[in-house]
Amino acid sequence: MKNLRLAAFLAFALVPAAPLTLSTAFAAEAAAQHALAPSGALRVGVYRGSPSSIIEGPTPQDAKGVGYDLGRELAGALGVRFEPVVFPANAPLLKALAAGEVDIVFTNATPERAKEMDFSQNFMAVEKSFLVPPGSPLTTIADATKPGLQIGVSKGSSTARELKEIYPSMTTVEIDTLKHAGEMLAKHEVDAFATNNAILYQVSDGVPGSVVLPGHWGMEHFGAAIPHGRMAGMPYLRDFMANAMADGSVDKAIKRAGLRGTVPENGKE
Repeated sequence: MKNLRLAAFLAFALVPAAPLTLSTAFAAEAAAQHALAPSGALRVGVYRGSPSSIIEGPTPQDAKGVGYDLGRELAGALGVRFEPVVFPANAPLLKALAAGEVDIVFTNATPERAKEMDFSQNFMAVEKSFLVPPGSPLTTIADATKPGLQIGVSKGSSTARELKEIYPSMTTVEIDTLKHAGEMLAKHEVDAFATNNAILYQVSDGVPGSVVLPGHWGMEHFGAAIPHGRMAGMPYLRDFMANAMADGSVDKAIKRAGLRGTVPENGKE
């Protein structure tokens, strides 16, 4: 990924008969830098407890997560300061991005979210299932049709809407943080928690005896999102993401974060 700036430069400078000069090549890179990091630092939005975003460690150097690592790589490629902005949950993070208070988020690219932000191509796919505590009435995904279930979902997430479309009679309970979700599962205050498997496996580590049900009821397709009005930086961002997939940076970030539940982005659901 360190060679992305050089590759971008060469793409402009070495095209035969191109009217571009070295100065215009640098100007194009500067324009992308200004669009993606207008403050001079790349403010990368992440939220606690998800390996797809950030898992904090004892020190900032110990932090890891797909969004965290890719954001740091992008800041390096742009030649600007990496500035992670940590939120307690995904909903306030997405609001901050839509308001231009952070510069980039690596998140599930849904049509609804695309109304509030602009996405790169997808770079990662993750299955969606249920995390159940011991003794839950859910033992398979097919059991989700049982009446009277209380299913936890992250507050402000797209999961509640998606579940209602698939299981119209299901009752969902909005939970403010992933930490709280694990506590409610352990106390049997909900029958299951639903989201992408990357988060479910992470939460399961703190709930003894809990199980992520095999199979999936949906999929999440992750892209890099930037605020509306910054499309001048999108060609550079798309090139960066293509490079990150090709050179193994995405796979490295997934492995370092211990993210489980991913499938090939071009795989079948």
